[in-house]
Amino acid sequence: MKKGIKIIALTVPLLLWYAVSQAQQPVTVKMTKGQAQITSLKGKVSAVCPGRKGAVDLARYDFIKPGCEVSTGADSRLEMVLPDRSVVRFAEKTKFKLVQADSGAGGRRAVGISMTLGKIWSNVRKSLAGRGDKFEISCQNAVAGVRGTVYRMDVEVDQSAVVKVYDGEVSVAGVSQKQQSAVTAVGPPKPVSGPSVIEGPKPVSMEQWVYIVKSMQQIQITADGRALEPKDFTEAEDMDDWVKWNKQRDKKYGE
Repeated sequence: MKKGIKIIALTVPLLLWYAVSQAQQPVTVKMTKGQAQITSLKGKVSAVCPGRKGAVDLARYDFIKPGCEVSTGADSRLEMVLPDRSVVRFAEKTKFKLVQADSGAGGRRAVGISMTLGKIWSNVRKSLAGRGDKFEISCQNAVAGVRGTVYRMDVEVDQSAVVKVYDGEVSVAGVSQKQQSAVTAVGPPKPVSGPSVIEGPKPVSMEQWVYIVKSMQQIQITADGRALEPKDFTEAEDMDDWVKWNKQRDKKYGE
């Protein structure tokens, strides 16, 4: 009887230790070059992909290839991991296209996501590749490019948008009509001449602006492609269920 009690006394702490260690482990994913893998999915999410007829419902652990146009339904959420281990998440009623998801030698990557409507949260893994490294999230009127940071983009029905940066810096620039086709095209990144900075409190016209948005700053882009100057925001005024969920998920990846 005493022997049995000793075994139980030793087993319980071991089980507790195992449970805690498993809960603290970061999420691990087996990646495939040129594709993104779904690591969390709630509700209904569908995709229209090149070479397939009609929309297909997606499930956890499915791979999304470049060219796929994805839609999340009401009360739905989607998380996917890119080949460079960066994480992107999408809120309900969101539509986007995975333009490119390449990761090459030396840590160099070429990632492009085009947003049509809704919300995206990006936890971008830092890259040591330097020049030639590209991670861009775009909408009709702007493109936000980074190397390693946490930020989000919200796109409304009228194509107005807001970019909020939580950590690091993001370069946000206006998109001209010529650049819009380049943003949505699948292929290797091409150099694009940068627009010039225009200072002043007034909105500036499309094709004439680029801003560096810093940590805990946001920038608004109007429906006609003009930008308002970046301004600070606080964690308290920004906090909602969407932000809380993303921050909780970020912790699972050790961020």
